[in-house]
Amino acid sequence: MSRIGKQPVVLPKGVKASLSGNVLLIEGAKGKLSLSIPQSISAEVSGDKVVVKRSSDEKNICSAHGTIRALVNNMVKGVVDGYRKELDIVGTGYKASMKGTTLVLAMGFSHPVEITVSKDLKVTVPNPNRIIVEGVDKQKVGEFSANLHKIYPPEPYKGKGIRYVGEEVKKKLGKALAK
Repeated sequence: MSRIGKQPVVLPKGVKASLSGNVLLIEGAKGKLSLSIPQSISAEVSGDKVVVKRSSDEKNICSAHGTIRALVNNMVKGVVDGYRKELDIVGTGYKASMKGTTLVLAMGFSHPVEITVSKDLKVTVPNPNRIIVEGVDKQKVGEFSANLHKIYPPEPYKGKGIRYVGEEVKKKLGKALAK
């Protein structure tokens, strides 16, 4: 039995869960999220708990059991607190700015990089070297942040690029100091 999957997800005050067919809908103060549950997994909403159960002990069904429970828990956490990722831009002349719903990055390329922000994410630029991505859905926040990081990952010689706050970049010696 999955140790994670058998634990019920407790719904805090102000969070409502409803099940229609195989779609679980969770509503809270920050927004609404829905999850399509596979046929081999079932979910029950009873009072202030959501219990995820599986139909058999096959290996792929067992793995889906714990995964679905973790996704439901992330949904509950998202509608209560939300998720947040912060990124730093390091490098001379490298900066970010917002133009409406478009994030504009000047990263030393021949052109500025423009990224359209979806409606369910909130992207703020408190200063030109910091980007804050907030949202209800953990996957969308992480995916958008990873796509930003991928535009110009921190390089190992000078440390220039886009990095997560707290990310350590191991710097290499240059060829002049490697002797």
